[in-house]
Amino acid sequence: MARWSRTGSVDEFALETLPTGALVPSAVETNLVNVAAAKSALTKACERVRAKDEDVALILPDPVIRVFVQHFEDFPRSSEEAIPLLRWKLKKSVPFEADETIISYFRQAPREAGVDVVTALARQRIIREYESLAEAAGLYAGVVLSSTLAAISLLDDKKPILLARISGSSLTTAIVRSGTLCGYRCTELPAHGADLTPQMLLEEVFPVAAYYQDTWHEGISTVRIAGLGPRLGEFSGLLEQEFRCEVQSLLRSAYSDGRIKDDARQLADRDLEGLVGWMLHRG
Repeated sequence: MARWSRTGSVDEFALETLPTGALVPSAVETNLVNVAAAKSALTKACERVRAKDEDVALILPDPVIRVFVQHFEDFPRSSEEAIPLLRWKLKKSVPFEADETIISYFRQAPREAGVDVVTALARQRIIREYESLAEAAGLYAGVVLSSTLAAISLLDDKKPILLARISGSSLTTAIVRSGTLCGYRCTELPAHGADLTPQMLLEEVFPVAAYYQDTWHEGISTVRIAGLGPRLGEFSGLLEQEFRCEVQSLLRSAYSDGRIKDDARQLADRDLEGLVGWMLHRG
């Protein structure tokens, strides 16, 4: 949990560790397996940052929220027309019924004529688990966002840049170019931790990169990695060989180009790139 001052700097910060298995990110199944442990951790964090009766942003694990980038020849201007259209278009792409879905979307610059739309959707009862947890602590969600969408603010995306972000057993791959989200994919890794190999990671990342190259007719210029920690060096060689470009840590590169200020170091040092990205986004 982090609180920002009115000037945009980190005011207070708290980190509480959940017991193993207390929270299992999923788009379909119950996430808060041990509600008592989650409530206890949140209560302690609230006490440390003096949070009560406030609006908050909830930065959730990537598997909870599905994200799609779609092209339309024509797209409704009003949300009353757009949301039913998106429900219909994506009903076969998500593992839950359309009427159980919360949808948010925004338009972005298209590659060609028409309209490109980024849609985020989640199962309503899963989002309510997190909202109810917050509400029990006197916090009210004004924003709900997946952690990688928050972290994208850390990218210097003047040229096409690929982000591979690992969290537990999930991998999120995103490609951003000049403020445009060109590709996004969240998958379960075949292995994680010490069992994850460079080849496994490449095989999971490659479909998004290949789609971008085929669609946009250009290659990736930079690769940024989050979630590998000290193991990054084991993976960078193969990725550099495949994509023929620089491979760096997301947070380290953001430090070097001045995107992360000193007051956010306590967040970045704990690899909380979602929180750091949200800090930049809201600023």
